[in-house]
Formats: sequence, C-alpha cells, structure tokens
Amino acid sequence: MWEHFHHQADIGVRGIGETLDEAFAEAARALTAVICSPDKVDPRQAVEIRRQCDDMELLLVDWLNALIYEMAVRGMIFSRFEVHIKGDALTATAWGDKADPELHETAVEVKGATYTQLKVAQKEDKWIAQCVVDV
Repeated sequence: MWEHFHHQADIGVRGIGETLDEAFAEAARALTAVICSPDKVDPRQAVEIRRQCDDMELLLVDWLNALIYEMAVRGMIFSRFEVHIKGDALTATAWGDKADPELHETAVEVKGATYTQLKVAQKEDKWIAQCVVDV
C-alpha cells in the first residue's frame, strides 16, 4: 500500500508494508504515482540498484534519489519494485519502460527526495517509509 500526503509546495510519498522491504518498495511506487499512474507503465525492462547506508531514513532518501536518477538517465518510468534490505545494504530491482508522455500521461517531474518529514519506523504490525519529494 502507498499513499501521498499533503505538503505545502511539494508532495509527500509514503510506503506502508508488512516488512521494511515492502515499505521501501511501496514508497517507490508512491514516487512513480507522483509522475503518472503506475498501472500505465509496462514493467518490461529491469534495472538493478544497490545502495548502502547505516541509517534507514537516509537509505530511503538515497533509494528514492537513485530511482529518480535512473529515470532521468535512462528516460524510463518504473512501476514494479523488489527490494531486499540486509543490515545496511539495499539491493533492488526496478522494472519499467521508456517514458512516453502521451501513453503515461505524466503530471510532474520529480527533482529529488528530501529530508522533510523523513521517517522510517515500525508502527504496530506495519512499517512506514516516507519523505517529501521536490517537484
């Protein structure tokens, strides 16, 4: 499950999952949903991403910024994510397709993930991974 949350000029993205891996994957899906509907993106091409950081909140920002970088450099949009976090290392695969503004009906360009309202925490039986992205 993912959702957006209100922030003055930018957009908050929040991933919610039963595991930390799922929460990070859902945060990535929320990032895509800022740009376009993830359901309109055919997950036909895989891109591997590896990040490392001993702080889970900083790892979330680094993960989302790595996705933003890959989208910009490859001209892609991602819609499916598999994330594995072990210790301080994140290994992930993002699947997507070449960006097509007409097909994907893109809304905005995300410039980067920020430290604003940054939180990675377990609440009851769910994990939450969230931050504000600059659009």
